[in-house]
Amino acid sequence: MVTEPTAPPTLAERRPRRADAARNFDALLAAGREAFNVDGPNASLEDIARRAGVGIGTLYRNFPTKDALIETIYLGEIDALVAAARDVEGLEPWPALRAWLDRFVDYVGTKHALLAGLNGESTVFAECRASMMGAGAPLIARAQAAGEVKPELGVSDVVKLVSAVTAVAVEDEEQRRRLVDLAIGSLRV
Repeated sequence: MVTEPTAPPTLAERRPRRADAARNFDALLAAGREAFNVDGPNASLEDIARRAGVGIGTLYRNFPTKDALIETIYLGEIDALVAAARDVEGLEPWPALRAWLDRFVDYVGTKHALLAGLNGESTVFAECRASMMGAGAPLIARAQAAGEVKPELGVSDVVKLVSAVTAVAVEDEEQRRRLVDLAIGSLRV
């Protein structure tokens, strides 16, 4: 018997319903984000549990593997990025795209451990990529229709360009901002 693939559970579906369990879940996600931002993909699960103020058993009950924790954090980040696209819909085309790309830069610039998710092979990463691309594509199309963005560019081109610039080693954050501005400026007609 062949079963049809199903979409991965959303962040809301993964979050426990009991108040104390939900608090632990949220604390683990926040601690995981912090640990991965500081220590990268080598962050230890024991350290994450300690930062969250829970035992390692609680971490494993919620996230049986490090990949499960990373995927869940990634889901939350993508949800925020999709919401950011909705938030800028009322702006003029170029300012809307620029605001969304600035939010994207904040996302990838601080999520080095999660940046690999853009190239990950899991179902969750594939669904998240599709959501992210789906959120950015209308903004790019609108900016192209207004004559603001080069017509040959697709959402994949834009996301990969900005991701690459954000991931490069820089001297300081000022240099990163200049490089990002240069990359985003290169999208314009």
